[in-house]
Amino acid sequence: MENLFKTKVNNSEETDIVANHIVEAVIGHGGLICLFGDIGAGKTTLVKSIAKYLDIQEKVTSPSFVILNEYHSGKLSLYHFDLYRLEREGIKSILDELREYSENQNALTVIEWAEFSSGELPEDRLEIKINYIDETKREFIFKSFGFNSSKILEQFIKSYGDSHHLTYGQH
Repeated sequence: MENLFKTKVNNSEETDIVANHIVEAVIGHGGLICLFGDIGAGKTTLVKSIAKYLDIQEKVTSPSFVILNEYHSGKLSLYHFDLYRLEREGIKSILDELREYSENQNALTVIEWAEFSSGELPEDRLEIKINYIDETKREFIFKSFGFNSSKILEQFIKSYGDSHHLTYGQH
């Protein structure tokens, strides 16, 4: 199966559907999701929706000033990183932590502003680029790297595509 999938959403409800299918795909696998996109693209909105479907009870907020927020009340633990304010040396200092968190099958690690990683991300990861189209519309581009993330993307495409009556690569 290809390691690339694109879809467009028209509103926050459809973003919520994308998040639900992401959660369905990561249950039992854990994993690492790296989010890319401009300010206002919807990275934190997607993470909040993912947390909702993980049954996270805590209030989910952007970790811009603290680098990492941890949530342990859901189906999986959620580790929510934000690399926006880290310098290159700061990234190096948390790489081992990122790898450790991302290898846990009982956890989902999500990194906002992954473009600030200087390319030093764990090898097995699912990248999601969120493109702002207009006030409510977004394009999501998924790309997997590594075995676990390929399985997650494959499962996501199957469940999301089935629910939207899509054939692979359309929408």
